[in-house]
Amino acid sequence: MFITPDIIRGCGWQAFERIISRLLIHKGFAGVRVVGGSGDKGADIIALGPNGKRWLIQAKYWARAVPESEVQKTLEASKLYKASISVIVALNGVDDRARLLQRSMLLQGKSLTVWGPSDLIEQAASLPKVVTPRRAQGDYQEAAIDAVYEMLSVGSPRKAMVVMATGLGKTFTAAEAIRRCTQNKALRVLVLAHTNQLVLQLEKAFWPFLGPDEPTAVWNQYEKPTQETLQTCRFIFASRDSVANFVSSGQSIPDFDLVLIDECHHAHSRSTSYLAIISALRAGTVNGPQLLGLTATPFLSDPESRLEPVFGDSPLVSIDMIYGLQHGFLSQVDYRLFTDNINWEGLKELKGKAISPKSVNRSFFIKEWDDGVIQQLQVAWGEVNNPKAIVFCGTIDHALAMRDKINARAFCKAAAIHSGSARGKTMGQYQRNLVLADFEAGDVNVICTVDVFNEGIDVPDVNIVVFNRVTHSRRIFVQQLGRGLRITPGKVKAIALDFAQDIRRYAAGLKMQKSLARPAAGSTLSIGNKVVFRNAAGDDPKAETFLRAWLADVEAIETAGDEDVGVLKFPPELT
Repeated sequence: MFITPDIIRGCGWQAFERIISRLLIHKGFAGVRVVGGSGDKGADIIALGPNGKRWLIQAKYWARAVPESEVQKTLEASKLYKASISVIVALNGVDDRARLLQRSMLLQGKSLTVWGPSDLIEQAASLPKVVTPRRAQGDYQEAAIDAVYEMLSVGSPRKAMVVMATGLGKTFTAAEAIRRCTQNKALRVLVLAHTNQLVLQLEKAFWPFLGPDEPTAVWNQYEKPTQETLQTCRFIFASRDSVANFVSSGQSIPDFDLVLIDECHHAHSRSTSYLAIISALRAGTVNGPQLLGLTATPFLSDPESRLEPVFGDSPLVSIDMIYGLQHGFLSQVDYRLFTDNINWEGLKELKGKAISPKSVNRSFFIKEWDDGVIQQLQVAWGEVNNPKAIVFCGTIDHALAMRDKINARAFCKAAAIHSGSARGKTMGQYQRNLVLADFEAGDVNVICTVDVFNEGIDVPDVNIVVFNRVTHSRRIFVQQLGRGLRITPGKVKAIALDFAQDIRRYAAGLKMQKSLARPAAGSTLSIGNKVVFRNAAGDDPKAETFLRAWLADVEAIETAGDEDVGVLKFPPELT
């Protein structure tokens, strides 16, 4: 059982918060987020209960009883977080004055509950012991689950990679395959990720597949499992750097049956940290655990870095974004590449010169046109039901400015999420989680961000994605576009608004247009995906024709480096 007296008393405060979160998830709560940390404003966990009301949980892993002052803070936090129900979970209960305040609040109709260890244990004991199988999203995912299940069941291949585009459920696929396999044999699994945020998200994603009888443990810079836990706990979720440091110190890691690496494009042939772990565990060899990598984006910009030496020559499963769109596994996309910011006069200055993507970008694009971006967002706003948008910006200051400009138009409510500091303010974890909770609840409709949503964060009901930043990274493009492509009830399509500021983005758009125009092999579906070039007045066939003639070698141009000269020939005259 994941909650026992011994686990509670020996887990530490971070694990205490996650134990409570896991209990809520098993009880059917949605949007469970740990928001505790420095400056958490009196909350540790927020969640949406089965009754549709927001809960606020204050976890007190204290050696003494919680005083009245902390109860007051919890009540104040409930107002800040707009929570209807407040709960204090206290390792050693609350003192007499706090208990009197609690009773007074209840008499006033304000919900304030206190849970102790015995309450957690009792609630956990009442949970169903049998894990309900999760339904695959479609035949494609069932086939992927079967492939991973067979690999784990027969022990071959020893190493492999699963490539599934963002929105197709790669973590679901791995977790369900592991669940099915553990019905027949006990597996010890080490799950690795390159950031602490991903480690915690992976543990949380696996809980519904494990059931309440299966404890889990986290291994990162804040928590290090005991040797006994490493030996006995069957599911360890660990950060790459923590395990690599452990290995480099000469310590040995207990045996596992499977090493699972999420976002495995970070575990390439030049990744010394991952390679050290894989070597120490002999992962992927006959004498070591099986090795499985998960990624949505197996593209590496460094030609010296490769994934094949680590995970094998060909993926066990490979479903890219185009295949998913063509076969209806992803939401159909209305992708609009805007041409309003093209500086046609500036292009003439390049005639007769040896040009590179960097030199073209300097002359070819107007740098910023935020008002035009917001105008097109407002147009798209009226084209979908229950619109929710992510606006990808270039810098933190740009994200904050876009938030303010969007709110000034008053057609929606925008907020910004970032991972650093700007304008003298740092955005803490609790602030980011509060914005995400408001976004999930519909109190916020637009999130302006930089790169926070590239990996790990799941926002399935997004149906508008706006690119208002300079990037030519194929990996980032696929990750960010994928945030709007997950199929959810009521979503008819996703609209992508791309205000390109790099010539390679036009090449990527043309490549996507060509790929989607080809008939999908084996598909009888009628899919409404489209890629169009537009300006403020509507479709822009003149610019599209010109760009198609100039950027004919879309593959070479899309992958060109900033200084690559020769891949871009001076274009034909615009007629």
